[in-house]
Amino acid sequence: MKQLTYRVVPAVLTDKTEHLERMLRQSEFFTDWVQVDIMDGLFVPSRSISVAEIAATKTGISWEAHLMVQKPMEYIDSLAAAGAKRVLVHYEAVKEEAQNIAGRITATGMDAGLVLNPETQISVLSDGLLAQLDSVLFMAVHPGYYGAKFIPEVLDKINSFRRFYPDMNVGIDGGVKPDNIAKIALSGANEICVGSAVFAQEDPAAAYHKLTELAGFAGRP
Repeated sequence: MKQLTYRVVPAVLTDKTEHLERMLRQSEFFTDWVQVDIMDGLFVPSRSISVAEIAATKTGISWEAHLMVQKPMEYIDSLAAAGAKRVLVHYEAVKEEAQNIAGRITATGMDAGLVLNPETQISVLSDGLLAQLDSVLFMAVHPGYYGAKFIPEVLDKINSFRRFYPDMNVGIDGGVKPDNIAKIALSGANEICVGSAVFAQEDPAAAYHKLTELAGFAGRP
């Protein structure tokens, strides 16, 4: 059984290079791992910064890419070259090709993660597919919409999944706030992605540490 990593993951979402640079610089003071969201304006309505812009931004932080795109296979080589440690693709974008894409990601030396939208059930995850994955990320909002409302029923899916797969990294993304993060952690999520609850705060570092404490992750590996 692999060692799970319990962490709050700052989620970097922007379409401006200067904002990307600022958020990564801020993050360097309080974490060693961030998620960078990449949106193509097709799979979701919004468009974000490109892989090339990420590659041109120097940072000492390890990072993963959350691909909200129609054709994730086209991004894999450039993400590997840019230094991504893990790539997460949406099941809804790849479906039957999920296992092939996960294999392609791991062949580059990166870890592979799969993302499930709120309406997608865990029954789509076969044991063969899960064997290729480092993590499963559950969306608690519909992706691509700013300020979307947290969908609490997703916690039931996480709880069910965790019972069947205790050694898999389980993430959640969307709508995480100080008033629900403890409940989220109790559902079985060990990686909790947070955007505005960190970066929209006056002191992002203090906000991050407070969320980590509320989740019960402080001092955990």
